[in-house]
Amino acid sequence: MFGKNEGNTNKNNNINPDSINRIVAGTTIKGDIESDSIIRIDGRLEGSIKTKSKLVVGETGIIDGDVICENADIFGTIKGQINVSELLSLKSTAKLTGDIISNKLAIEPGAQFSGSCSMGAVIKDIKHGDKSQQKEKSA
Repeated sequence: MFGKNEGNTNKNNNINPDSINRIVAGTTIKGDIESDSIIRIDGRLEGSIKTKSKLVVGETGIIDGDVICENADIFGTIKGQINVSELLSLKSTAKLTGDIISNKLAIEPGAQFSGSCSMGAVIKDIKHGDKSQQKEKSA
């Protein structure tokens, strides 16, 4: 009964990118998160997060670490660099302390942002520049 997988077609290679992973308010995670699906943070994450999909940080959500994602809607707080390949939307309750690298950026009145911002075609130059800086550091 419990040991059989008959009829179970949900395998790891059939990941649904539209499924949502949630960290609810009152939950704290220490460590890095990596996913192919949408992630919503209403709790606290102390570590980096990487998703091939969308990130939503709710009003009670706090991320203390770097973020890499395709799209992001930020209502809560982020302390760290955020790298968004498409659209980053900072809502009126957002508080972001760190650098932004994004293709497109939308900031609502009331949102707080402290750091530098690189947009559009500059992203390619930054990625190549980071590699040359890393080579210089390791030499």
